[in-house]
Amino acid sequence: MTHIRAFAVRDTESVIDLWQETGLTRSWNNPHLDIRRKLSVQPELFLVAEDGGDIVGSVMAGYDGHRGWIYYLASSPQRRGEGIARDLLAHVEELLLEMGCPKVQLMVRPGNEDVLGLYDKLGYERFSTTTTGKRLIAD
Repeated sequence: MTHIRAFAVRDTESVIDLWQETGLTRSWNNPHLDIRRKLSVQPELFLVAEDGGDIVGSVMAGYDGHRGWIYYLASSPQRRGEGIARDLLAHVEELLLEMGCPKVQLMVRPGNEDVLGLYDKLGYERFSTTTTGKRLIAD
């Protein structure tokens, strides 16, 4: 049975393996640094799904006082269709709501459009924006 809990440092390598298996890592984002940084800011919004000691899902979120953002939502490809991602999203949404977060957003990279059906079913609405970014620290 899958159990959702806060991320623990001992989960680091298993979570990174999951992110790599699901195609969430990018060469410009060092996953070890991403985890270290998250643990210094709202670590309670970094969750894992565990089953029998195995990490089978993850989600990372943040709230800036205006809106929440969701990152690194992943579920083990061998466990797809079991509701792991849905349960992780529901859990982190509840945590954000408890913080007073009125709206949550997430980004889907090109090539990962298969997940859009899940987000549609869970009440996420698609909208067109242009996202820009600037790296402040080079990893």
